[in-house]
Amino acid sequence: MNNVTIAICNYNYERYLAAAIDSALAQDYPATKVMVVDDGSTDGSRAIIESYGERVQAVFKSNGGQVSAYNHAIELIDTEYVIFLDSDDVLYPSAVSEVMRLFESGAWAKVQFRLDVMDSEGARTGASVPNSEPPQDCGKLLRAGWLYPSPPASGNAYRVSALKQIFPVPEEGINRYGADFYAIYGVALTGPIATVRKSLGGYRVHNAGGDTVSFANSEQLTKAPRAFSMRWAILRNIARDRLDIQLAPTFLDFSLEKATFCSHVYHARLFSRWRWMLRDSRSYLHTIVANPFWGPKKKLGTLVLSSLCLVPYSPLSDFAVRYIANPLARRRAAGR
Repeated sequence: MNNVTIAICNYNYERYLAAAIDSALAQDYPATKVMVVDDGSTDGSRAIIESYGERVQAVFKSNGGQVSAYNHAIELIDTEYVIFLDSDDVLYPSAVSEVMRLFESGAWAKVQFRLDVMDSEGARTGASVPNSEPPQDCGKLLRAGWLYPSPPASGNAYRVSALKQIFPVPEEGINRYGADFYAIYGVALTGPIATVRKSLGGYRVHNAGGDTVSFANSEQLTKAPRAFSMRWAILRNIARDRLDIQLAPTFLDFSLEKATFCSHVYHARLFSRWRWMLRDSRSYLHTIVANPFWGPKKKLGTLVLSSLCLVPYSPLSDFAVRYIANPLARRRAAGR
């Protein structure tokens, strides 16, 4: 039986940390180790971690950001497989068993699985992520610049030897966060990706309302494009220098284009909405029409919804934008 590490990187999440650790310790896969890397928390996290004694491998380091925590964890992990569990998320008891069944069936670099979306109190909202499944050979599309559909960090299990081809990642300057970007997309350059077609954990969304375009715990809409562009440039350098792989100069990702779309048309005047759609929506529309991960029905539906932002009735326009951007808005609409 292969050993697996669940690595929990934590910074000031004392409110949720115990639930994450408990879910890791509750796995029904016997050869599961639990590592908690605390990135210089200033709240009560250290006391919570220490209360578990030898049941977890506790690692305390000075604050350096998420990339620093991933770099440190990957250096210390002594198993061939790892799940990086965010300290505000949880895994269901069979998560490790399910992913190991797939790992043992082939030379997968990563096994990903869906996550149920939870609110800040841990209650399930009825939504799950991601909503699309990637092909096994994501690397081919990634070389052409397409970021494939992936769950957030906690929905990914990795072969550690694949991660070590990508990490360590530079920690300097503004590249303190987004470590999961390098893990999720970098590993796809080293081997095929497998998908478990059910939810194996819970993803906590701290702003879990369906009446906003905000979803997940990501960067602000105005900051996301710059951050993603910087990460793609760093990943290109890593791919070239360590893997001898040339990535496209720019990348294509509907999630990012969606953020740009929302920032320009949500709550905007009719004239502004029309102007953006007529002048600046080319990249957004391209990631819908040319999306290699979507079928015709989803493409057509997204185009129709996007066109509703041009109607004079702003409540309908804003609802369409929320429906596109926030999966929780879809659940709310279905429940009416």
